[in-house]
This record gives sequence, structure tokens and C-alpha cells, in this order.
Amino acid sequence: MLDFLNDLLWGKVLIGVLIALGLWFTVGSRFVQFRYFGKMFGILRLSQTKRDKYGHLSSFQALLLSVAGRVGGGNIAGVAVAITLGGPGAIFWMWMVGLMGMATSYLECTLAQAYKKSEPDGTYRGGPAYYITRGMGAKWKWLGALYSVLLLITFGFGFTALQSYSVATSFNDAFGIPPIYTGLSLAMVVGLIIFGGVKRIAQASEVMVPVMAVGYLAIAVVVLGMNLDRIPDVFVLIVKSAFGLEPAIGGGIGAAILMGVKRGLFSNEAGLGSAPNVAAVAYVPHPASQGIVQSFSVFIDTLILCSCTAFIILLSGIYDPATIAGQGGVALTQAALADHVGEWGRVFVSLALFLFGFTTILYNYYLGENSLSFFRGNSQNLFNAYRVASICLCGWGALTDLGTVFAFADVTMGLLALANLFALAMMFKTGMRIMKDYDDQIAEGIETPVFDSRRFADLDLDHKAWDLEPDHKAQIEARKQRKTA
Repeated sequence: MLDFLNDLLWGKVLIGVLIALGLWFTVGSRFVQFRYFGKMFGILRLSQTKRDKYGHLSSFQALLLSVAGRVGGGNIAGVAVAITLGGPGAIFWMWMVGLMGMATSYLECTLAQAYKKSEPDGTYRGGPAYYITRGMGAKWKWLGALYSVLLLITFGFGFTALQSYSVATSFNDAFGIPPIYTGLSLAMVVGLIIFGGVKRIAQASEVMVPVMAVGYLAIAVVVLGMNLDRIPDVFVLIVKSAFGLEPAIGGGIGAAILMGVKRGLFSNEAGLGSAPNVAAVAYVPHPASQGIVQSFSVFIDTLILCSCTAFIILLSGIYDPATIAGQGGVALTQAALADHVGEWGRVFVSLALFLFGFTTILYNYYLGENSLSFFRGNSQNLFNAYRVASICLCGWGALTDLGTVFAFADVTMGLLALANLFALAMMFKTGMRIMKDYDDQIAEGIETPVFDSRRFADLDLDHKAWDLEPDHKAQIEARKQRKTA
């Protein structure tokens, strides 16, 4: 049954929906991911200079937290699996999913910011469950509740155990460390961080994410430098394989598209609605600015880090379509890097997978907590019970063959994507209305657009969550005076 549902969702339904909606969001937003690509860096620069001034997470911290979740086993093992089963052409379709996913991520994170909810302690909560309930109306509250349940099952439980399993098996292969010790170590460190709440998770991500991303990128640059003359050939191989012009594995162009879309979405999560739960936590002066920044996290994940793994494999001497079919994802990446730099490459991949997996577990925990908050508010007893369950999952996942869990999580992830993509399609006009407000201010020469929630009284926003900082309030008043004059 799980195999049938996975084939239906990922082999037929989601491929069409993701491509169609990704194109719609891209064209409808006038290619927002490209128009504002340079703006991403300016927003991050300003958020770093003002972060935590009022006790909220900054846009930069929210970006790192979402990158912590997007960058995981999919960047190392998932890319290798895509190449093994779909051939080099899968990478091309992964890139396409990433580029279109940037527009999807922009829309979902903009809506998450717009519909965020202020908590009694001054923090924010938000995500698809919130913009479905408030943005689509009370009659759709059941969809928001269903989304929260699926999010808890998929990320809060399933993927937490799966990340632990990936890390433990990788350490066992590279260092001979029994999985039980890796699982216990993960559980203890995760426990120390998650009991500190989202701010401690963000602080840990702020340190670890740049280290792991820059380190992995650096080793990929070394590999590219060692094989400069072969890089054009690899690009040609990827493109030709994507359109069935080269021999591919497991079904030609169909397998390439299937694996590229599936592993691309699994890696960058654009459209799943997971990142918006984190995007809503930050203080930003305008919802669209957070959407722009979060679209950049998709670029980092898919266009940069997934490409690193792809080129490490395809430039290696061990890449042979006739012989790699039996190799596992992590093992293939380890063998490829070892072929380039020596046996220490296996150790490097294991350490990278540990860091990627560890930060993803923290991210998964927060998604589960946000799901519970939708039903019960900030119930500390419930959160503490869930924290204990997450710690136990880290230990259990390291010791258990999770093939069935993985298949089940694939199904729930597919249903999660369908629920969120349906909501995004229904709320596309609202997202474009918010974007137009941002565009208009940019056209007026305003470097940092601000959001006046009172101008959107019909959207059922939480105006308390949009009680802006004094300098941003002053900016709204100054704009009004200019228009009056």
C-alpha cells in the first residue's frame, strides 16, 4: 500500500502539481526570485546590524534556522540516490525544482509572516496552519488542523528518527562506532538545546550552519579545481541525460524527472510549508522581505550544496552507471570524495552528515512544537513531553531499520505538500497584493519597505504581531505625509 501511494503521489500527482504551480508562481510574481536576488543580501546585512534589538529573532537568524532544516541528508545521500536511480539528468530537474521552488518559498514565507500570531511572551507563531485558518476562513480550519497533524508526524517524528539513523550508520561505517553510542550522544546534545526553546535552537544554528555549509562548499571547490578541464563535460552530461539524450538508469528521462523532483523537494522543502513555520518567528518590517530572504535558502540548498555533491560524484573515477546501482547514497558520496582526496574524504562526509543531520533534528523539533502550539497554545507541559519524545526518537532511530518509516514519511510528506500547495494556490492573489505593496515602496526609492497592517484590514491579520519598531512606525507616517502633500 505504501509503495502504491508513493508511486501515485510522487510518480504522477506531485510532479504535475509542483511544476505547474512553480511556473504559475514564477510568472505571476514576475520572476520575483530573480528580480530581488540582489536584494536578499541587503536585507540580511540590515538584519544583522539590528538583530535581537527587541528580543525577536532576526531575518538572518530565521534564514540560518531554515537552512539548518533544508540542508540535511538529502544534500549528501539524497543527491547520490537521485544519480543512482535517475542518472545525471536528475540533477538538472533538481535544479529546475530549486529555481521554481524559490518563487514557491517566497510566497509561502511571505504569507507566513503576514499571518503570524503574537504570543503573550512577545514571540511569534505562524506557518501554513495559521495562514490557512486566518487567510482562507473558518470553514478551512479543518485543513489547517490536518496540515499540523501531518507536519508533526512527518517532521516531528518520522524525519527526526530518520536523521538519527543516517548519522549513526554513517559513523558506524566511517569510524566503527556502534550506532547505540552515536544515538545516545545525539539524544543528550539535542536535549540540552531543545529545552532552551527556539532562541537557543537559533543560536546553535547560527554557529553550526555557516561552518557546515562553508566547509562542504570549500571541499567541493577543491574538487572542482582538481578537475577544471572536465567540468564542461559534466554539465553537458547532466543536460543531455535530463532529456534522454544519454543512456540513463532506471527508465531514462522519466526516472530522471521523477528522482530530480522528488529528491529536490525532499532536500529544499519548497512547497511543503515547513520553512514558513520558522520564517514567521522573525521580526521583519515587511512580510515580503522575509519571503525574499527565505527564497535564498532554497538557492543555497539546491543550487549550491546539492550541486556540490553532484559534481563530487560525477567528476570521480568511481562513477560508472553500470556499477553504482548497488551502492547506497552516503556510501557513494564517501567513495567519490575518497577517490578525489584520499581516504580522509570518507571521514569528512561522515562529519558533514553529522552536522547536517544534527541541525535538521533541531529544526524538525521546532516544526513539531509549532504543530502542537496550533492546537494547545504554549503549553509547557505538552512541550516538555514532546521534548522527551524527541530525545527518545534520536536514540531509537539510530538503532532501527527505518525502511517502512521512510516509506510512510514519504507518503505523509506528499500529502503535506498537496495541502500546502492547495492553500498557496487559493491565496495567490493575497500574496501578490502584499508583494505589490513592497514593489510600490521600492519604486518610490524606499530602501527598506515597511508594512502597515491597517491598510489590509480585510485580511484578518493579527495587528498586534505587526506592532512595528519606532523607526519603522515613523517611516509609515512619513510616507503618509508625503502622499498627502
